Amino acid sequence: MCNGFHSLINLTIISTLLHSDQRYIQALLDNDIPVVREIYNKYASKVKQYILANSGSEDDAADIFQESLVDIYNQAKHKDLQLTCPFEPFLIIVCKRKWLNELKKRGRQPVTKEVDDVSIGEDAFAMAEQLKLNNEKMQVFLQCFEKLGESCREIIRKCMSGEDQERIAEQLKVTYGYLRKKKSECMASLTQLVQQQLRTQ
Repeated sequence: MCNGFHSLINLTIISTLLHSDQRYIQALLDNDIPVVREIYNKYASKVKQYILANSGSEDDAADIFQESLVDIYNQAKHKDLQLTCPFEPFLIIVCKRKWLNELKKRGRQPVTKEVDDVSIGEDAFAMAEQLKLNNEKMQVFLQCFEKLGESCREIIRKCMSGEDQERIAEQLKVTYGYLRKKKSECMASLTQLVQQQLRTQ
């Protein structure tokens, strides 16, 4: 098996661990106004509270929150961000790190330094690593992957290669929107097959 396909396996196994909050990532990609508004309603106040307690203003908090969502959007669009943890801690850490960097630029230090946050999704990635090392479950994944249609297999291989998805859409002669939708459907089918197979063991 080639190295590229090994990478595909690793990334696809992680995708089977996707958190249900991936819907927030998808909402940013799709500019789903009601869900984006939900993000603001649920999390903006927590970010503001942190920044106000760390030498910032309400305007700073609004800017950092908006910029962090843009960063997450760009990760999702260009790097195929897959959320393996709840959205809230991921967003909060992105905001905190961005604000700490801003304070450094201003030559100021925060009142409370919370820079020792563990990596988001660490537990999920550890689970993925264990799954990768389990040969029996790896075989389940491979069998499920082969059950997908040729179109789905090709899309997943290309999307998980790390190449820009807009370029992949051009190669496949489809629109970027269609590619995103089709990839999501294919990954959902693969995830369902794997999870069903693992439950029967």
